[in-house]
Amino acid sequence: MKEKVIAVFDIGKTNKKLLLFDYNLNCVSETEEKFPLVLDEDGFECDDVEKIEKWIKDSIVTLIHSDIYDLIAVNFATYGASLAYIDAEGKRITPIYNYLRPVSDKISEKIYKSHGGQDEFCRKTASPALGMLNSGIQALWLKTIKPEIFREVHGILHFPQYLSYTLTGKVYSEHTSIGCHTAIWDFDNMEYHPWVKEEKLNLTQPVPVNTINEVIIDGKKIIVGIGIHDSSSSLTPYFGSSKGKFILLSTGTWCINMNPFNDEKLTSEQLNHDCLCYLSINRQPVKSSRLFLGHMHKTGVKKLTDHFRMPEDSYKKIEPDPEISEDLKRRFSKTRSFFKSDPYSREFRDKIDLFEFKSFEEGYHQLMSELGELTVEAVDLILPVNDETENIYITGGFSDNKLFSKLISQAYPKKKIYTSVLKNATALGAALVVFGKLHPERKSVLNLGLKSC
Repeated sequence: MKEKVIAVFDIGKTNKKLLLFDYNLNCVSETEEKFPLVLDEDGFECDDVEKIEKWIKDSIVTLIHSDIYDLIAVNFATYGASLAYIDAEGKRITPIYNYLRPVSDKISEKIYKSHGGQDEFCRKTASPALGMLNSGIQALWLKTIKPEIFREVHGILHFPQYLSYTLTGKVYSEHTSIGCHTAIWDFDNMEYHPWVKEEKLNLTQPVPVNTINEVIIDGKKIIVGIGIHDSSSSLTPYFGSSKGKFILLSTGTWCINMNPFNDEKLTSEQLNHDCLCYLSINRQPVKSSRLFLGHMHKTGVKKLTDHFRMPEDSYKKIEPDPEISEDLKRRFSKTRSFFKSDPYSREFRDKIDLFEFKSFEEGYHQLMSELGELTVEAVDLILPVNDETENIYITGGFSDNKLFSKLISQAYPKKKIYTSVLKNATALGAALVVFGKLHPERKSVLNLGLKSC
């Protein structure tokens, strides 16, 4: 008898994965593809969406005819801040433009001036001014720079919903994609910001993220989800399986700190310190801050390994040493060695004197101490006045770093700190959304791989 599975296409900027989850929500298969980038009409790199679409359709057909798996449903989790534009015949009429493309500030200034200035506009939309990373600005850019194309636009979809559309032919918007620093959602009133209507952006009213459709592919009935934004998707497994309110520290190249239990409105000060709001699958704001943690760690380790002439991975063998930590606290109580001491500064000092350290081990302890301070500074930004969160979950690359988890534990003695080893949390979240709609009677309690720090 073939095993029933839910297929999730997890589309990142670098890697594109297809994962299959059984009805116990265990991942039973994982494959990965990499597609060469192509150039848009202006010569900027972007994803080859035609190849991605073909890969998705070919993979589904292969699964339909599998002797091992019975494909029941499909869903999509993708990076945000990317739009697809379709014409009156339902055809995509532009590439999926790269959100790292440069864009003139003059384009966004138009709406800032009309709506209280940049600070108030960004506060209300919970979106730092990030150029094309604000997907609403992408649409305004297309209207301004390429009006002949924009005149043909009949519908606008975020990338997760577009991939679903390629199978169902149905146009949707949903809250997790709308809420990811898009500059189109009014978080004060929980509706589209007035400028969306003023500029005639053809966005549909959002529907619940667990909306599904039934399609027939190669004679097989398949349930298709409408897609979900990857950051919100990675948070989803913790909602049903966490005991108590929590903060999630998703670590890697970026450390994204997410607090789904802070209902205070975003302030201008928080925005200025790289905070924003996402929208959860429950359509609630998720106060978030971010830190370029992995990149900063890599840079600091490189300085240390070059100075002490050590192998690049030497830091992986270092265990927390209380004596070294206490000595460093005394020596660096009023200043930092690696980073500038200004509040919320994430910049390395212009001159770093590594001769202050007797050994690589001592230098690494100080580097991690300072990175821990910066992380705590970022987490504190998303704590409300009346903080009721009980747990902090550390996931991703730094969940294996004992020095890092120890520093977080020391900073929050009244909270329970856990590392969480949950592989493929983003894809699992997308599978959960569909599974919960198909089988609402079955409550899925997942093993979050928690380990107390």
